[in-house]
Amino acid sequence: MPLRHFLTLLDFSKTELVALMRRASELKKMQHEKIDHAIFKNHVLAMIFEKSSTRTRVAFESAMTHLGGHALFLSPRDTQLGRGEPIEDTARVLSSMADIIMIRTFSHDMVERFAKCSRVPVINALTDSTHPCQLLADVQTYQEHRGSIQGKRVAWIGDGNNMCHAYIHAAMQFDFHLNIAAPEGYEPDADLLAKAGSYVSFTHDPAEAMRQVDLVSTDVWASMGQEEEQAKRELSFAPYQVTGELMRLANPDAVFMHCLPAHRGEEVSGEVIDGPQSVVWDQAENRLHSQKALLEFLLTQHKIKD
Repeated sequence: MPLRHFLTLLDFSKTELVALMRRASELKKMQHEKIDHAIFKNHVLAMIFEKSSTRTRVAFESAMTHLGGHALFLSPRDTQLGRGEPIEDTARVLSSMADIIMIRTFSHDMVERFAKCSRVPVINALTDSTHPCQLLADVQTYQEHRGSIQGKRVAWIGDGNNMCHAYIHAAMQFDFHLNIAAPEGYEPDADLLAKAGSYVSFTHDPAEAMRQVDLVSTDVWASMGQEEEQAKRELSFAPYQVTGELMRLANPDAVFMHCLPAHRGEEVSGEVIDGPQSVVWDQAENRLHSQKALLEFLLTQHKIKD
């Protein structure tokens, strides 16, 4: 059995992803019922953070603790990566000491190069290209509130960024239709749109994308590393704020999601994110449970391989 990594949602089969979502909800129930599940005693998760995070770090570190293992937080200041050591050399060394590795960074090429030289599973916890771990939590959250996402309609409003790309992958893997509305100059990757085919529709009109959808998601207008573009982006994205008026174009039982942190009054109004259709707090908690299921799957697969 080849070594398994999780760099995009396309690395797992549709069947595996459905099973992973089911397992995430089972692990959530077990934790709420205080059922011990420390099955990976003495296992180590190495967490490489070139981009900072709240939810990603706490979720992965807590998940590994719940599974009986230990998590190491490594920033560029803590490793030779920050001093120019080749990625391949770091991968060979870390994977000889840790059982699984998580990376949150800028370049997607970095995680791909790391995975090629790693002896253990590697997880993409965010790159500028995609954010697959967030989509696991999003799909889990939708299914817990509304049932299967298969055949549903989802709207992505805002930047055609890594989160948008992850939603495109999710549409292909979980069999739902994705409407994307983004300003000119901020469209998602054209090759990825072409690959997704009929799973995705694109428009520059947010109202068109919102009509009769079951789930609405958005993200900040300026992500980490784009702060100097804030003023320019505010002008381009102003019509894309998810407001109560825009939400009323969606189906009455549609839910609202945001990967957080959120800027009320920019990409979303307080009326929406703090309103009855918002499930963002369950969504945030489910980062823990979905990532625990992911760790369990990859560690189990690797043990079987060994």
